[in-house]
Amino acid sequence: MKFRNICWIILFVIVSCDKTYLPKPKGFNRIDLPQKEFVKLNDNYPYQFDLPEISTVEMDSFNLEEKNWINISYPTLGAKVHLTYKAINNNQNNLKSYLDDAFNLTAKHQVKAYSIEEGVIRTPKGYTGVVAELSGEVPTQFQFFVTDSTSNFLRGALYFNTAVKNDSLAPVIEYIKSDMMHLINTLKFKTKD
Repeated sequence: MKFRNICWIILFVIVSCDKTYLPKPKGFNRIDLPQKEFVKLNDNYPYQFDLPEISTVEMDSFNLEEKNWINISYPTLGAKVHLTYKAINNNQNNLKSYLDDAFNLTAKHQVKAYSIEEGVIRTPKGYTGVVAELSGEVPTQFQFFVTDSTSNFLRGALYFNTAVKNDSLAPVIEYIKSDMMHLINTLKFKTKD
């Protein structure tokens, strides 16, 4: 009986030792993205748009004095779109200041960004805007602003609640980026009564 057990052990060692073990590279979890469904933002803001049904709206806690600043949170995807709104009040100096701030906030990422691609857009409502796509290990991969140039200015930026691993987040970034483009295309600034 002992001889038989020893034979099995020797056979096991011979068979198992002839292959070299190679560790598997780290992988990323598969991300199942939900179907796109949109609902209207039904709150008392000076703007209205469609937002993803899977998202929630949160008051922005960065500047509590700004009642029209909100975050569109994607709890299941670990992301937020920060929206900041400013009234222009027919003052071109206000518009210039908001435009400068928007471009400067995007430009701050040049240190880590491989590239920043900006494009001018015109929405179905006739508003003008700029979208910026940032590549590289940056904390925000997509930013935009939209304005009617006389009364309203809305800026948005996408952030994740995780360290920047943009290669593994690429499908989620594209998913939310298309949501943001839908937001831009359905945006309507409310007129003051």
